[in-house]
Amino acid sequence: MDVTAIPPEELGKGSSITVEILPNEFDIANDFARVMARKLRENNAQGRPTCFILPVGPVRQYRRLARLCNLDGISCRDLVTVNMDEYLTDDLKAVPVDHPMSFRGFMEREFFDLLDDEKTVRPENRVFPDPEDLGGVARKIEEVGGVDIAFGGIGITGHIAFNERPEPGEEVDPEEFARSTTRIMAVARETVVVNCMFLGGDLESVPRRCVTVGMKEILGAREVHFYLDWPWQAAIVRRTVHGPVTPHVPASYLQRHPRCTITIIEAAAAVPGGTPT
Repeated sequence: MDVTAIPPEELGKGSSITVEILPNEFDIANDFARVMARKLRENNAQGRPTCFILPVGPVRQYRRLARLCNLDGISCRDLVTVNMDEYLTDDLKAVPVDHPMSFRGFMEREFFDLLDDEKTVRPENRVFPDPEDLGGVARKIEEVGGVDIAFGGIGITGHIAFNERPEPGEEVDPEEFARSTTRIMAVARETVVVNCMFLGGDLESVPRRCVTVGMKEILGAREVHFYLDWPWQAAIVRRTVHGPVTPHVPASYLQRHPRCTITIIEAAAAVPGGTPT
């Protein structure tokens, strides 16, 4: 069966993954912020810390969440943010925060610095995978009692975080892939090409190495909610939701999670392969 031919109205049927369709990328950002704010309110009311695994991509939700928190009095003081990944320099150090592709710099500009001082995330709770301490993410997650929600997007190759598919000819044990933890990775060529659009198409300026949380950390969250806000994700969402579970489509492992939702824009729900406009 060619899963890429599944029509929009059939997406999610027969799959363990719940699929939601929203009109556009702005609705995606609003829903993403709404879900985060709801969990923060719930846990704050119970006196519990909140732990999210977070992506940089999608990106529009953080300004909305900061505004919601500031206007509605939602504190992020007990929020632990575990960012999925970070780019590395050639000598395997985290890129400087002023690098245009720095995820740490992005989170500071687009979220942490926008929260009122008394509501912002404590510095010690702003967790990024560290190439010099690969066990740090797992220790923090254990310390706070687990991840409430792992959020994310899905890349062109089906990667989640920087858990890339194997290179052609590379053999990967499917169960070992599912157990993968925070590690240093090479960035796939396809990912470099897609991400260079944020640098005006400058391929040479996209770092080739990264550090990423593993599949184990993502799949170990109590809930998983991914958001897709690009038309080019139409094919990969179908392989994720309805295709076989395989390291060659890392996002397909989301089928194994008991509480997974993927929310997509209408353009990504459309059957891929239509006539270009």
